[in-house]
Amino acid sequence: MKEKIGLYGIGLDTYWDQFDGLHNRLIGYLNAIESRLSSFDIEVINGGLVDNPEKAKDCADLFRKKKVDAIFLFVSTYALSHTVLPVVQETGVPVVILNLQPVAAIDYDAFNSLDDRGVMTGEWLAHCQACSIPEIASVFNLTDIQYTIITGYLDEEYSWNKIGNWVDAIKVRSKLRRNRFGILGHYYNGMLDVYTDVTRLATVFGSHFELLEIDELSQLRKNVTAEQIETKMKEFQVSFEVSEECEDTEVQRAAHTACALDALVEKNKLGAMAYYYEGANGSDHENIITSVIAGNTLLTASHVPIAGECEVKNSVAMKIMDLFNAGGTFSEFYAMDFKEDIVMWGHDGPAHIDMADGKVGLVPLSVYHGKPGKGLSIQMKVQNGPVTLLSVVQGKNGSTSLLIAEGESVEGPTLMIGNTNSRYKFSLSARDFTDQWSYAGPSHHCAIGKGHIAEKIENLAKLLNIPSNRIC
Repeated sequence: MKEKIGLYGIGLDTYWDQFDGLHNRLIGYLNAIESRLSSFDIEVINGGLVDNPEKAKDCADLFRKKKVDAIFLFVSTYALSHTVLPVVQETGVPVVILNLQPVAAIDYDAFNSLDDRGVMTGEWLAHCQACSIPEIASVFNLTDIQYTIITGYLDEEYSWNKIGNWVDAIKVRSKLRRNRFGILGHYYNGMLDVYTDVTRLATVFGSHFELLEIDELSQLRKNVTAEQIETKMKEFQVSFEVSEECEDTEVQRAAHTACALDALVEKNKLGAMAYYYEGANGSDHENIITSVIAGNTLLTASHVPIAGECEVKNSVAMKIMDLFNAGGTFSEFYAMDFKEDIVMWGHDGPAHIDMADGKVGLVPLSVYHGKPGKGLSIQMKVQNGPVTLLSVVQGKNGSTSLLIAEGESVEGPTLMIGNTNSRYKFSLSARDFTDQWSYAGPSHHCAIGKGHIAEKIENLAKLLNIPSNRIC
């Protein structure tokens, strides 16, 4: 289902009889914006050029009927704010103001060579977009309407990159509202930072959170066929670099559980999940939970990000990264290298295959550090290049915010301990990054994604009406 963007332009009806051709010219600009907006794989609902309060009411009715996710308001020339307020107020969705001139600068020589003052004024009005911006902003401020302004010109890539970032954020917000997060098991006992107010998450992100029973996964595992296990083991061979140290029985056990995890996700229509469990020594539940990393890694690569240690907030952060097509792998601080001024992040899985530098290793661990049992784990390094870190932070007094940092995954030695492990450099020193990130109050996990997408995440925060905090 495509997201719907309501697009309309504003103008002043008094001008049309005074300046021949101006109305059609401005509609041409509006239609050009519609065409380019449509290239972002969204449905554009064009409300036309609104030039009086009556048309504003009609436009609001159209946008409400079509249930648009956001409004893009094109200021085509000077227009009165009473053509703006009814549409935005009655539709009740976020608004992006497009302050886009037709060109980067007026051709002054050509303009001043015009010998008719009326023609000159009409030409000026076609470039007069900025005149209304303070008026609109003033009215929006008085009425507590959230908005953003994009200022530039029609064919400018800078402006369209800005517009594209907003479209992406609108898509992510819409998909989060339709997403179902699973919570399997319970928190890692004593990780107080990981404990989550799920009601607040549902309120902020509009997502559904489904509480799952480990017994359901156990039953689904009993229904897995030998043929399904064999198929999953073949998938392991394709997706992972399976270590020769892996015992066949362990690979089969992990494949068996992976099939059950697939069934759990399908049955509950999950788009992401957080999990943790222990189970009594030697129990069926312990057998299951010590064999989930491989299957959860495959699910994460299949756009169902899985966060370990029941880090529900981080499953949301990973899903946000995934919806921005940035991957999103589960990580925590591992170590610091003061000689190279880098910070190391990683985790024992699951990871995101699409972010790996080479093929992800599937390796045996004789002990899961800090957790019961033993089994298979994954080993990988995030490919070199730009990255963005994201944490969903639940703070005091009922606050929720997005903590963001941009950096680089860089070359260098990592710890080969059967975990993800990568080296990251930031514009801040390793010391300052660690301090500033921690001062912001996140839990100790975060989602790491490919590329620099902080602006998109900041846009998402504005759409969600929550703060964002970019430390670098």
